[in-house]
Amino acid sequence: MNFGVIRALVVKDFALFFRNRFYALITVLGIITYLVIYFVMPSSVDEELEIGLYAPVIPPFFELIQQEEGLKFHEYNSDQDLRQAIADRIHEAGVILPEDIMEQLASGQIPLVTLYFSTDAPDEIKDIVETMVKELAYLQTGQFLAINISAEILGPDLLGDQIPIRDRMRLMLVIMLIMFEMMGLASLISEEVEQDTIRALLVTPMSVRDLFTAKLLMGVSLAFIQGALFMAIVGGLNSQPSIILIALLLGSIMFTGSGFLIASLAKDMLTSMGWGITAILIYSIPAFGIMFPGTVTDWGRFIPTYYLTNIIHQASNINTGWSEIWVDLLILMVFNMLIVWGGIMALGRKFR
Repeated sequence: MNFGVIRALVVKDFALFFRNRFYALITVLGIITYLVIYFVMPSSVDEELEIGLYAPVIPPFFELIQQEEGLKFHEYNSDQDLRQAIADRIHEAGVILPEDIMEQLASGQIPLVTLYFSTDAPDEIKDIVETMVKELAYLQTGQFLAINISAEILGPDLLGDQIPIRDRMRLMLVIMLIMFEMMGLASLISEEVEQDTIRALLVTPMSVRDLFTAKLLMGVSLAFIQGALFMAIVGGLNSQPSIILIALLLGSIMFTGSGFLIASLAKDMLTSMGWGITAILIYSIPAFGIMFPGTVTDWGRFIPTYYLTNIIHQASNINTGWSEIWVDLLILMVFNMLIVWGGIMALGRKFR
């Protein structure tokens, strides 16, 4: 491998990339715009507490409590529906009432009330819900300890704090920031193919391996530097920085390989942008699922960026360690190898 040629190609690609006024402007404005969006988002959470409820018969005291400000119940048709809603983080807490709760209370029996909590429900929410249920039972019967409570965490109990919306959006912003370089790299390659620059370079002592190595280094470094800089500024590296940086590096490799695939499909710069926008829309779906829990179900696991977004979210927002995310990292590496290999093979055929 000729490292002098590779270095010259990387310098050339950076110069060509920033010579394009559109991509140069978008690259700079992208970082500034995403930083502005992050810092103007509210840093606090909504004080209204929404609780899921499954009760074949709703006692009168539950109907009265819904009139209180700051508390809202969402009724579900089955225990399974409520469990799924909690698992999807639509609600942080849920309450299951037995069908004959009124008869048990009237006869002096102690009914069992089941409480469900999401993995990141804070202790304050758990205490509030448990205390509320006990007080409601007291209002109904006039006696303390009128009910038994069984609490269950749906998923691993991470004991995390509520996550402000801007910290959830931080994930979307950094993914969009590094994804955009995928479209920029694809357009750059398409332009070089259209103008026969690639074929002219291949006439020189430069090999195809040198060409792809240079393109890969340029794409990965440009995306990774921007992503790492953004996360450092917004505090995204305050928790588990090594995990996040490795995830950003793997994400940069993935998007660079995707840029190769897009360039192999595109006939010119216009179609390259069309394919790039399509890829961005698909790749951004898992990040929307983090921002708005419940909008993306298990089918999102088939999108490679699901594992990238999950790693960054778990590490930056929930302080998850290596032991919990190593499987996602391994899956992400496998996706990277497939995407980069597929992109190089597809683009290599176009050069022949």
